[in-house]
Amino acid sequence: MQKALRYLYDLSGLFFPRLCLACDANLPPNQQFLCLSCQFQLPHTHHHLTPDNPFAERFWGRVPIRTGAALFHFDQGGRVQRLIHQLKYKRQSVVGLELGKMYGRQLAQSSAFQGVNAIVPVPLHPRKQHLRGYNQSERFAQGLSESMGIPCFPAALQRNAYTETQTAKSRLERMENVMQAFSLAQAGQISGRRVLLVDDVLTTGATLEACSLALLNCPDVEVCLATIAIATG
Repeated sequence: MQKALRYLYDLSGLFFPRLCLACDANLPPNQQFLCLSCQFQLPHTHHHLTPDNPFAERFWGRVPIRTGAALFHFDQGGRVQRLIHQLKYKRQSVVGLELGKMYGRQLAQSSAFQGVNAIVPVPLHPRKQHLRGYNQSERFAQGLSESMGIPCFPAALQRNAYTETQTAKSRLERMENVMQAFSLAQAGQISGRRVLLVDDVLTTGATLEACSLALLNCPDVEVCLATIAIATG
């Protein structure tokens, strides 16, 4: 029976190959979206092991976060960039969910993230979310929520404006683009909590800074940050 199932799997792979979303290698039956090679070779940051790390340093003097961490270094043209592209533009929401589960297991063991009791994703404007089909940061947050056993509040923040793409903007232009773009929508959900604010990639930090400032308008809120990747500063 097992041989027959294996034969059917191999046969179906000729017509509908299952490929690693980071490197396009063929996936074995027990792998969902990453091959074993990518699981070992992806550039982990290990930020979660220390509260004062290169991620948190980007926000010193800008916004009073407790700590922050990224799962991977963003390698231009590399596997992490391909994963992010699949998540944001190819409707591969499983990438966000599974990476969230992976990172959640690490953060749950980190002393720097102890006491976090709410997860809030950076929101998309409804028009952009409709076009994409989902919010990639929310998918990452859902994975974190599942593996950390912490509730996720995707409606806590709202995006007030359909901001232009940030990709080609300078740090100052990004800040001007997003500073008024976010506000609290469900303050009662996060009041008095230590919030883990979640996005996909940290570049200049403009979006996370604006969202953190909005969250800190709520009484007795502390903010930690997490992203899938961090770009070179």
